Amino acid sequence: MLIEKLFFHLLITLMPVLCYSFFFERKPITQSPYFIGGLYSISAAFCMTFAYYEGGLFWDLRYVPLILAFLYGGRKAGLMVTAVECIMRITVGGDAALLAVGGILVVASIPFLCVTYYEQADSNNRLKVTVLLGGWPAVIQMTILFSYTIMYRQFDGAFQQTFYHLLLFACIQLIGTCMAAKLIELYIERIRMKEEIERAEKLNTMGELAASIAHEVRNPLTVVKGFLQLMQKEEDAHKQPYLPLVLSELGRAEVIISDYLNFAKPEFKKIEVFSIPNVLTDIVLLLNALAVKNGVELHEEIQNNAFLLSDRNQLKQALVNFVKNAIEATPEGGTVHVCFFVKGQQAYIRIQDTGKGMTKEQLDKIGTLFYTTKEKGTGLGTAVSVRIIESMNGKVTFMSEQHKGTEVRIQLPISSHVTESLQSEGHVAF
Repeated sequence: MLIEKLFFHLLITLMPVLCYSFFFERKPITQSPYFIGGLYSISAAFCMTFAYYEGGLFWDLRYVPLILAFLYGGRKAGLMVTAVECIMRITVGGDAALLAVGGILVVASIPFLCVTYYEQADSNNRLKVTVLLGGWPAVIQMTILFSYTIMYRQFDGAFQQTFYHLLLFACIQLIGTCMAAKLIELYIERIRMKEEIERAEKLNTMGELAASIAHEVRNPLTVVKGFLQLMQKEEDAHKQPYLPLVLSELGRAEVIISDYLNFAKPEFKKIEVFSIPNVLTDIVLLLNALAVKNGVELHEEIQNNAFLLSDRNQLKQALVNFVKNAIEATPEGGTVHVCFFVKGQQAYIRIQDTGKGMTKEQLDKIGTLFYTTKEKGTGLGTAVSVRIIESMNGKVTFMSEQHKGTEVRIQLPISSHVTESLQSEGHVAF
């Protein structure tokens, strides 16, 4: 009977995920804490309503909605479920009511503390944490069982039966927590893939349009520039003051056109094996003067060396733009950290500033064409830089918090065989 009840509860704990994916097909699950809290509160209420009573204890999977609400809905959603469970357990009453409420609060404390880490972790690490937290309630239940047994001195055959039920309960609860978490992760991944596909299609369309326009505009500009250079050689006192200004603006227009073409399809002219830390060191030296001018401290931290087979100049262009943006976004007295490390087959570059940060809406738009937070920007630089990294099979992630700063995380695939070979030959350089 207990197994049947717990499997029924297992279905109840999966219902919030299915309901959310049905009603909010395109909205990330973490953006609706109150709705998530409401769904899991209903799930927890159903679990407690249809609990199986045996051995003086109520057996149900109330802790599964509680843990998932904290992990995927945030602290607000988790506290909603905690309050509902405590109120319902007090209403039911019984000899172990206070112990049960204490157990709910203790179980809730660990997910409450893990929320910040969980939000920043990747999918694999989130699932690992979920497995650990799924077994946490069993420890609390064991404590409650022993406390209840000691209080009422019931060390008999019923205790052994209850202990067996507790082990069974722990296994089903762990399975339920992991199943629900896996479904949520699959849902999040599906939403992310849809957004990536839509973004890629949009960028390709805009890139093709930008390339066609840029090619058409560049030809007449080249002709105009040629004639202006000829006119500059003539000795005409009235025209001479204006020609340098016109040529300067034409040069600026050519740079913008080149950015459009680079955005449409980055050109890797010289493919070679080079050290990523060497490129970062060059960039820090290059932009240190700008940092000093703006009153910003520029720090560099390199933990390993790694080599990349790609176009050195293109990577340098992308990273210069990211670091330059960080310096310009940081107020006087602030700092910009450039960190590099290797993990497995991936190289990671983190550029972190202590600027004013961005809102969630600004963060969603960053890296798209024509969007910029600068007064005199076009948004092309960041868009081109993201495009270059993606052309290298890399990934760019932006993280920001208002009044704290912004962090750019760049992930690039590297060949460990090339790195090990060059290191063995003594070509390691920082």
